[in-house]
Amino acid sequence: MRRRQTPPLPKRHGLDPARLRFPEEGSWATVRDHLVERLPRVDPARIDEMLRDGEIVDLDGPIAPDAPFVPGGAVWFHRDLPTEREVPFEIGIVHRDEDLLVVDKPHFLATIPRGQHILQTALVRLRRELDLPDLVPAHRLDRATAGLVLFVVNPARRGAYQTMFHRRTVRKEYEAVAPHDPALTLPRTVRSRIVKEKHVIAAREVPGEVNAETEVELIEHRDGLGRYRLRPHTGRTHQLRLHMNSLGVPILGDDFYPVLTDKPVDDYSRPLQLLAASLEFTDPVSGAPRRFETRRGLQAWSDYAGWAVSPVTPA
Repeated sequence: MRRRQTPPLPKRHGLDPARLRFPEEGSWATVRDHLVERLPRVDPARIDEMLRDGEIVDLDGPIAPDAPFVPGGAVWFHRDLPTEREVPFEIGIVHRDEDLLVVDKPHFLATIPRGQHILQTALVRLRRELDLPDLVPAHRLDRATAGLVLFVVNPARRGAYQTMFHRRTVRKEYEAVAPHDPALTLPRTVRSRIVKEKHVIAAREVPGEVNAETEVELIEHRDGLGRYRLRPHTGRTHQLRLHMNSLGVPILGDDFYPVLTDKPVDDYSRPLQLLAASLEFTDPVSGAPRRFETRRGLQAWSDYAGWAVSPVTPA
């Protein structure tokens, strides 16, 4: 197995530099020519500026503006960051030891850098605020979902804890607030086939072999709202949101289901009422049982007067 090269640039804002490996063959005369073709979204003038300022490097140091193209070579650089609005909510620390960090992620904060969310993500914030440059998530939560996320502090333990989630040996429970339908028989297990197409925001349920399964239980209800416990047995994109919608009780604050709503990224007025409430597993390192519980609640249940909906009319 090829050992991963240590980047010749330090982290910036808690982020590793981007690495660009060159193909083994090519007709580019210079590194600059290849970068202009390889990075079509970057203004060539910006590439020239980065080369002049020594911001693009290889293992020997900064690349000269006229450096010849080297087949099979590689360069590193820090990408320019998008303009982001601060997400004005704190990350709660639930547990921390030499191997693990378990946090309570707020609504509207992405777990990892992606697209227009880079600095305003849980990973980057925690790396900077806790001085944990090697921190990595063992799994992810949607930006819209609040609650527990497990991060790995010790790089030597990454594989062990990430594998738990890949193999689905972690027992997860979520809570959600949605309309209450007195005609809906619960508890029940919802099974369907969910597909998520690339470059399409919303996922959808389609006929075919089942690949998504969720246990749905009503905990309590009042004033037309229900508080539900959701136990996913699989991890498809937007699975809990789709399954609640398919039952006719879409989760409050959902901007995707049943109707896709164009909502400003900094509109924090009605968060999705979905919370990752607990994580339970056998520790793969110590063998000890572990259980973590959220310290958050759902706004629609604690302040339900402002979220009240019309009762569901049985069909």
